[in-house]
Amino acid sequence: MVRLADNDPDLTEQIQKLMQRLREARTQPNVQLAFRDGRRLVGAITFVERLGTGRLINVEEEFALDFNIYDLETVDFP
Repeated sequence: MVRLADNDPDLTEQIQKLMQRLREARTQPNVQLAFRDGRRLVGAITFVERLGTGRLINVEEEFALDFNIYDLETVDFP
């Protein structure tokens, strides 16, 4: 499980919701990740729950991006 940076209950709840969405997203062909810095990217993901890290892969645009759960704002299924 991902270690939380602080004991803020709101952050803990948000991380748990993101974790659940990422578990669901691993089986989806396309996922939209919204990052805290404003980027919104679409692709398939891999996610290692115990580390809280993953990779977004977009085959059509030929790019891949590593991410950390703390970088994410939302996980959506387009």
